[in-house]
Amino acid sequence: MPNFHKRFLLALCISLLSLSAFAQQKFTLSGTISEASSNETLIGVTIAIPELQSGTTTNEYGFYSITLPAGEYDVFISYLGFSDIKRTVNLNSNKKVDFKMTESAEQLEEVVVSEDVERTDIRKPQMSVNTIAVQTIKKIPVVLGEADVIKSLVLLPGVTNAGEASSGFNVRGGAADQNLILLDEATIFNSSHLFGFFSVFNPDAIKDVKLFKGGIPARYGGRVSSVLEIFQKEGNSKEFKVNGGIGAVASRLLIEGPIEKDRTAFLAGGRASYAHLFLPLFDIDNKAYFYDLNTKINHKINDRNSIYLSGYFGRDLFSINDSFVNIYGNAVGNFRWNHLFSDKLFSNLSLIYSDYFYGLELDFVGFEWDSGIQNFNLKYDLKHYINDKLQINYGLNNIYYVFNPGKIKPNSPDSGILEEQLTKKYANEAAAYVDVEQQVTKDLSVNYGLRVSQFNRLGQDELFVYQNNQPVIFDPFQLIYREATPIDTINPGRGTNLKTYFNFEPRVSAAYVLDENTSVKASYTRLAQYLHLLSNTSSPTPLDVWTPSGPFVEPQLLDQYALGYFKNLKGGDYTLELEGFYKDIQNRIDYIDGADLIANNAIEQVILNGEARAYGLEVLFRKNEGRFQGWLAYTLSRSEQRTPGREPVTDNGRSNQETGINFGEWYPTPFDKTHDVALFGNYELNDKWSFNANFIYQTGQPTNYPVGQFEFEELVVPFFGLRNQTRLPDYHRLDISATMRPRKNKNRNFQGEWVFSVYNVYNRMNAASINFRQNQDTGRNEAIRTSIFGVVPAITYNFKF
Repeated sequence: MPNFHKRFLLALCISLLSLSAFAQQKFTLSGTISEASSNETLIGVTIAIPELQSGTTTNEYGFYSITLPAGEYDVFISYLGFSDIKRTVNLNSNKKVDFKMTESAEQLEEVVVSEDVERTDIRKPQMSVNTIAVQTIKKIPVVLGEADVIKSLVLLPGVTNAGEASSGFNVRGGAADQNLILLDEATIFNSSHLFGFFSVFNPDAIKDVKLFKGGIPARYGGRVSSVLEIFQKEGNSKEFKVNGGIGAVASRLLIEGPIEKDRTAFLAGGRASYAHLFLPLFDIDNKAYFYDLNTKINHKINDRNSIYLSGYFGRDLFSINDSFVNIYGNAVGNFRWNHLFSDKLFSNLSLIYSDYFYGLELDFVGFEWDSGIQNFNLKYDLKHYINDKLQINYGLNNIYYVFNPGKIKPNSPDSGILEEQLTKKYANEAAAYVDVEQQVTKDLSVNYGLRVSQFNRLGQDELFVYQNNQPVIFDPFQLIYREATPIDTINPGRGTNLKTYFNFEPRVSAAYVLDENTSVKASYTRLAQYLHLLSNTSSPTPLDVWTPSGPFVEPQLLDQYALGYFKNLKGGDYTLELEGFYKDIQNRIDYIDGADLIANNAIEQVILNGEARAYGLEVLFRKNEGRFQGWLAYTLSRSEQRTPGREPVTDNGRSNQETGINFGEWYPTPFDKTHDVALFGNYELNDKWSFNANFIYQTGQPTNYPVGQFEFEELVVPFFGLRNQTRLPDYHRLDISATMRPRKNKNRNFQGEWVFSVYNVYNRMNAASINFRQNQDTGRNEAIRTSIFGVVPAITYNFKF
């Protein structure tokens, strides 16, 4: 064969081999997705490549990365409230492509934007997660017209609270202290203003709200019921913007704008209530008000580095004639550094400070009381985008705690009160985790991970020592538990280690797609909780004190199993989610009868370690498209706990067989709500008027009524049966609202809207409590119902410019 032909065939073979190698080659498409008008990064934006049936979503900082075979693709970008983007990308090398999304401005007759961000992706293994868009939160009617993040959660399946004006929320039969609440990654220890009337979160400053009820990723830990993750806005780096609202009892204002255009932005928002200013007009000398401040600064150093500095400060004040003054609130600060090692490896370093303060002044007895909890958190998280089928999250975090159970000091020289500091407690919690997101086949996707946590209860100035190491003793004659008397007091010192706990916390979830509109999912979650809120009320109060696990208090350990069925109907116009769950919790704190938790320097003398369980079925049916949108949520569940007697202890040759609390039998927790129904609807009549309504029905809260009485020295003394065997009347109410947006707003810089709402339309007097007393006229016992709200109308004016 001539040399020319040989050279030609050789060149052809090399070309074919090169083409084959190129066809197998993969490249990475990455970048940031943000809002065009403000540069605000967007969380959870969907990036889809339909021809490969592949895609991803943006992380908490708007970053995305996906690795695909070389080729030309149509990339689709979609997000709630924004116009979709379609762009053709020729992926012949690693490419960084940032997308700017613009808010949808279509008329209702043409298109109604669906709540995509709130839907569950049937292909993803993540389950037991609910996302509520800020737009939806602002639509939900609430008491006194103030949009409320926490009250909105109660409309979701598996989420309840203790009733009106109650603090916190309960998830799948868990206590309020079993929820990890994060604001820009910082822990919020009290989520309520004015003892539960409002939440601490200003909706104008919030960008994203997500609640994990199960299948919790390994990057989270420290609580056994749920994780509520909230991110604040970053600030507008394009132009100055102002928005706010004026309500019946409170007003708010938020300002954001660039410090250096397209690189540095700030955000500052404040809220305050002012109803107390009108009380002197009625000769009322009491006060009750709150205020809070949200701040944030972000700076883009370059394409690979950004820094954020955010903070929150809030305070509540309640006083009666200045003789009783109660001040409490949260303060948090967070510095974060985003660094992009490569187009596949994203990292975030956070330095976080969180503080919860509770102060009380009792002028009529002459003393002040301060207590609280502080923590210092260092965490480092990395997300590795291996390819379009595999992502790995891993990281470390360390939290140092300081617990101040209380300090009493005189408020005047002649008060007669001696200053006393209850023993401070110290602890350190460290953890490392790895979490894998993997698409195994076209129809099977899994998340699996492991969190390893270590908790050290550090030394303190004083520690009581008890006989048989039992601070609670059992009286076999009266069949009751009593406080033990310490036999010694030691001074371990801050440099010692009182107790160490080490736990493996595996997590796994899976999704199997039955067809393009249907999937089944399952998950298993193990969590450890080392902090406990000492409270013997159904709803947390500011007076409750946090305490760490240690020599006498074991950490709570959760095992949760969940199974779900998910279906899109009519092309996604409707969605149906069914989930069943079972939770088992070890070492749930219980209290002996008559436990005194306030100013108790030996809290271990009134608590015992028990167990809890909860199980149920959740149903969520959504309508996602059209003028009318909303959802129906129903939960059928049971939540119980028990504290059986401890192993017999020989005392002076006798064996004391303990009965346990409630005779060792299971009894309903205060958070047990057998039936929970929530209905929410939004109807967009036209571009001027929209209407919203929600209805809630819950089984009455478990409580204790007297089962009899006896007379002792001419005093009538009631006695009670087993715990939580009776219930308050069932709770239900209907709320409505109408929003009016003047048509003159169009093409104007200043825009306003009026919100008219009615809370509890049919004036249902729901029982917050029922007390018993003897009628002075008839001598007969009678029940007295205490209710918080009847019907409450409100008007709010919102504006932005």
